[in-house]
Amino acid sequence: MESSDNILPASQSFQTGSKVKIYPYLAVLLFAGIIYVGCIISPPSLMDDVDAVHAQISRNMLTSGDWVTSRLDGVVYLEKAPLVYWLIAGSYKIFGVHDWAARIPIALSALGLAWLTAAFGTWAFGKRAGFYAGLCIATCIGLFLFTRILIPDAMLTFTTALAMWAFLRALDEEEPHPRVWAVVLAASLGTGLLLKSLIAVVFPVAAAIIYLFVTRQLFSLTAWKRLHVFSGTLIVLLIAVPWHVLATLRNPPYFAFTLHSGPGQYHGFLWFYFVNEQLLRFLNLRYPRDYNTVPRLYFWLLHFVWLFPWSVYFPAIAKLSFQPTDRAGRTRLLGLCWVGFVLVFFTFSTTQEYYSMPCYPALALLLGSAMAMDGPWVGRGTRVVCAISGLASLVVFSILFYVRNIPASGDISKALTSHPAVYSLALGHIEDLTLYSFAYLRLPLLVAGIAFIVGAVGTFRATGQRAFLASALMMVIFFHAARLALVVFDPYFSSRPLAEALLKSPDGTLIVNHHYYTFSSVFFYANRNALLLNGRFHNLEYGSYAPGVPDVFIQDSDLTRLWAEPQRYYLLATGPAVDRLGGLLGPSQLALVAESGGKFLFTNHPLIGSGSP
Repeated sequence: MESSDNILPASQSFQTGSKVKIYPYLAVLLFAGIIYVGCIISPPSLMDDVDAVHAQISRNMLTSGDWVTSRLDGVVYLEKAPLVYWLIAGSYKIFGVHDWAARIPIALSALGLAWLTAAFGTWAFGKRAGFYAGLCIATCIGLFLFTRILIPDAMLTFTTALAMWAFLRALDEEEPHPRVWAVVLAASLGTGLLLKSLIAVVFPVAAAIIYLFVTRQLFSLTAWKRLHVFSGTLIVLLIAVPWHVLATLRNPPYFAFTLHSGPGQYHGFLWFYFVNEQLLRFLNLRYPRDYNTVPRLYFWLLHFVWLFPWSVYFPAIAKLSFQPTDRAGRTRLLGLCWVGFVLVFFTFSTTQEYYSMPCYPALALLLGSAMAMDGPWVGRGTRVVCAISGLASLVVFSILFYVRNIPASGDISKALTSHPAVYSLALGHIEDLTLYSFAYLRLPLLVAGIAFIVGAVGTFRATGQRAFLASALMMVIFFHAARLALVVFDPYFSSRPLAEALLKSPDGTLIVNHHYYTFSSVFFYANRNALLLNGRFHNLEYGSYAPGVPDVFIQDSDLTRLWAEPQRYYLLATGPAVDRLGGLLGPSQLALVAESGGKFLFTNHPLIGSGSP
């Protein structure tokens, strides 16, 4: 058993000022910093799809001075809330427009989330449990995996966790400043609205209401007074309403009373942002349907992966007390309400793998509390980590032995398969891996194998904190192995080499075959707009019908006309489209400029040294 002071009395579990030992916080920040700050460097480059899309939207805001309406290639892009773009643009303003600068806000949000979870856990359970909770969130697979792209979910998770902590502190009878925490609660909700829209309010408010109902405080006047609902609502509105009003005024019509949309229909910002993106998406009726959904069972079970290695301690949570008789019990009960609502909500909605990230801190708090209490299930969990790490190291070194003589020429795209039907899922590209592709990943595999050996040896006989630190160190090394793997995948996931070839070539007009997202990194690294060939669909379709949108969409007939002109044009296309384009224009008319990762850059007038594919 760990020392009995792991779970402190409510009056002693969290104090401010010099009495608080900062070492656990520094340790959590050290682990998180090595991972998240250490992995912002480039390469890997920004990936095609949403990664480079968000980076370019932020640059467009900075250069245009329009901080209200997002745009891609001059087309209004009304899907997302703006705060993540503002933060990335702010990073550009300070550090310059670089891919690593775009990653700084996401990395800092991961560090902030790790610190916040540790502080929440310390307040609720004591310093040891708080440290373990912070360690769980800082080194779990899910947070790392879903911060490799520039999406605001880590920031949303931070505001959700802060709102939940503020909610409990505002209700705590021993809290000397409940009004301050009520303000923090409201500010968290308002900020969340600018990160991920209504879901940022729905999750914490629903979890809080369920908690109040279970603890028989839902109709308690005292509880609602401590939450300062009226003034809190005003704070939420003051933070969130100005942008929503401006976006509505600048993107009319203001009101549209319909639940249907289709090709050629444009109902303005307000309808699209709230009805189409919130209601119809929840009901799986959104148009255009440019997304997929994870099977419900997988969505639940994958949390054993997302919280690994700490998910091995899930069974120990069942031994905890959830009675709201003290601060620890109230926090655990809120965590249960928090996790339960998020998972049930997405059980009845469309979902991606990372949508449940806002419940990670709740799971980390429960895990940290269980780990500090020790017990037989914690010991068994540590043995499971040891076994998994040992088996993983054996598999990794077996693969290295198997591919030792396999040549790895060119880039890794030559060794991958293609499964475009699953690319609308966050992890769809995993199915592209083949055994042959591991020949390109020798260094990342070696580092990963070392990580697993560290985990296996470190947890073999160790228990308690030593075992937890060994597991955390394993994950730090493993995540840097993953970063090395992403560098190898760079030509496949990013089109940066094509952008660099374009920048070195004579001036000309760029044409992108099919979808903007397919070559979004070219738009970022070359910093130019393009004509989109048959590209009026998915994310850009709705905005393409807005008034005043530039005419960037062309058809095959336009391409054949433009390609024959004396003016220079460049054409970006993926490998499967080359035959079709060759049949349309003539293979001899496609002068190759550059090729990378199964993607091609052509021009209509040959450059010195260029040729046909």
